[in-house]
Amino acid sequence: MAKQKIYWFCQLFGWTLLIMVEYLAYLAELGFDADTLYLAIVNIFLGISLTHLYRLMIRRWNWVRLPFIQLAPRVLFSVFVLALIMTLVNLPIDRVIVPQYLVNEPWVFIGYILTWGKTMLAWVLSYTVYHYVERTRNAEIEKILLKTSIRETEAKVLRSQLNPHFVFNALNSIRALVYENPDKAQQGITQLSNLLRNSLLADRRKTVELREEIKTVEDYLALEKVRYEERLNSRIELDARTLFWQVPPMMLQTLVENAIKHGVSTAVGGGFVEVKSTVVADKLHIIIRNTGVLGDKEASGGFGLANTAQRLELLYGPDASFEIFQEEMIHDGHPVVCASINIPAQSEGLFRRNADLKAMTAK
Repeated sequence: MAKQKIYWFCQLFGWTLLIMVEYLAYLAELGFDADTLYLAIVNIFLGISLTHLYRLMIRRWNWVRLPFIQLAPRVLFSVFVLALIMTLVNLPIDRVIVPQYLVNEPWVFIGYILTWGKTMLAWVLSYTVYHYVERTRNAEIEKILLKTSIRETEAKVLRSQLNPHFVFNALNSIRALVYENPDKAQQGITQLSNLLRNSLLADRRKTVELREEIKTVEDYLALEKVRYEERLNSRIELDARTLFWQVPPMMLQTLVENAIKHGVSTAVGGGFVEVKSTVVADKLHIIIRNTGVLGDKEASGGFGLANTAQRLELLYGPDASFEIFQEEMIHDGHPVVCASINIPAQSEGLFRRNADLKAMTAK
């Protein structure tokens, strides 16, 4: 509605200003003449009508969607037709009102065509270029929104994936405890239930507080402890400043699962998993260390590494980073693999980008 009002204001103001400037020049030279005033008023409404018909025509036939090489001749032909109509209306009337100005003009008709052609060309180019640019801008916005939608769908898929093998192993471990230690079996069922619930809820939330994610990790480690017993040792050390920091849901659980599957479980005598968090340069810094040999990342990293890298990229772009490497130090006679994650403050960058896109489409 706002664009419609602006359009009609520009039409009325533009054509009235153009015609009245010419009329005032005539008035200053020859004085008042009613017929000339009437012709000026007719030209105002005729100019508005013709250019509005042109507007309806290019919108109906979607000329602005055409490539430039096809659009240009159509625009030039339209300018010629509009100028010809204005000439056919004005020239006969001017021959009656001001014949003295047309007596010695050999190319009167061509002169009128060129005069009105310049006016129509200015209007047509202004309107066509405006819509051409606006269409291009809207197309870019649509591409951005489509890309954002695809990335969000990918993020939901990545967030909701929980290794089914772990679920089977956990159920087998709990089943073994049903008769040996019913209380521990009941606790294991509760922990597994929490894990499954968080996995199902993960696709509804972009981020969760670190303390909530750590609870999921603790439940996972407790279940794996039932399976590996003394072969698995775990430590979690959290900086109090990081507890409410926003992180992708199930991300740390995936990395800890990867650490146990490709590290602790393959080491003779088992090993350890360590999770630490701190704040470095206004970013959340998380380190996950575990017994193991990195080797080929594709072979030993499994789904967890690709999952983490993709999710951080989808959520934070270049502001976040993920790295995994083999430490030079040896822990209790075993090699150590370290995964390092840096996450910017909260998820403001993500939400701000979404808000900017919505604001752009609302304009």
